[in-house]
Amino acid sequence: MNDKGAKIVVSNSDPRNYNVDDNFFDDIYRTYNIVRVDATRMINSNGKSRGKIKELIIHNFNEVIDMSRDFNNWLLNFRESIADYKYYTDFRKVYKNVENIKIELNILNSLIGSKNIENDFEKLLNKYPEILKCIPILLAVRADEIYASDAQGDFNYSFKNKNLSIEQYKIFMNKTGLFDLISNHIINNLVDYVTGVETGLDSNGRKNRGGDLMENLVERFIIKAGFQKNKTYFKEMYISQITNKWDIDLSAISNNGKTEKRFDFVVKTNQMIYGVEANFYVSGGSKLNETARSYKKLALEVDIIKGFTFVWFTDGKGWNNARNNLEETFDIMEHLYNIKDLEDGIIREVFK
Repeated sequence: MNDKGAKIVVSNSDPRNYNVDDNFFDDIYRTYNIVRVDATRMINSNGKSRGKIKELIIHNFNEVIDMSRDFNNWLLNFRESIADYKYYTDFRKVYKNVENIKIELNILNSLIGSKNIENDFEKLLNKYPEILKCIPILLAVRADEIYASDAQGDFNYSFKNKNLSIEQYKIFMNKTGLFDLISNHIINNLVDYVTGVETGLDSNGRKNRGGDLMENLVERFIIKAGFQKNKTYFKEMYISQITNKWDIDLSAISNNGKTEKRFDFVVKTNQMIYGVEANFYVSGGSKLNETARSYKKLALEVDIIKGFTFVWFTDGKGWNNARNNLEETFDIMEHLYNIKDLEDGIIREVFK
């Protein structure tokens, strides 16, 4: 029938209702359009099995079937990653951080292989007290002060301005293992070593870069839809700035002016002001549940404000671990979209 050009629609109970890994219909109908919808079963020999389940709607044509968005189908389109080439390590930042202490590190290089490192360290510190500032990074710590305690006492070491005796700093170097690292040729060059440390520390910034990537992606779609920066769309605007610019009462979302929230973007049309949030989560964690709950609350608060709409763009497989909270927000929030929605032109449909 399909080969003859007939339009076909078939339905079946979704086997994932009973086994989430059952992809039988997804596999055999992979060349067709598959939509999962909620269906209610009122008749069942087992009373506990009555109620809402998922039903498959399978069709062979491209016209849109008018039905409410299905959360599970929407979530299936979430991406593993949106990483670009700069996402993994910001080497410009790494090199800049190393360059800032390169002279001091090269002075400390004179201790490599020392047979009397405590004495040599004392001489070096007396002559070049500035070498203190590069010691924390040898422990992969970004701080001017480090606290340490043991049976001999509690000490707060300053590496910006020496606040303890040289003897105490020697104890620090000994007990943290830095003297052993330097004197026993475990490393050959502290500049190279710190470059490696900085590279490792920079990987911790990937979550922030992931958020930046999503914001950049959303901004590209906003521009593509014809909006102009600082004319019809604005980046990083606070509630107070929105209120002052367009004389709109946003007290419902600012606790009557007591709290200040910043939106990633604000889009202005003739009829509406849109507050936009954008984020991407590669991995799960408590932050996702907190984000979903806070945006659900925000969406409910915005509903009573005339002339203002809240729009949230999010994506990333990290949401699989927080799907329940996300689904709750999805159920009550009209304008919650993912990257596929952006690609399908949702910006032009929403921002009117």
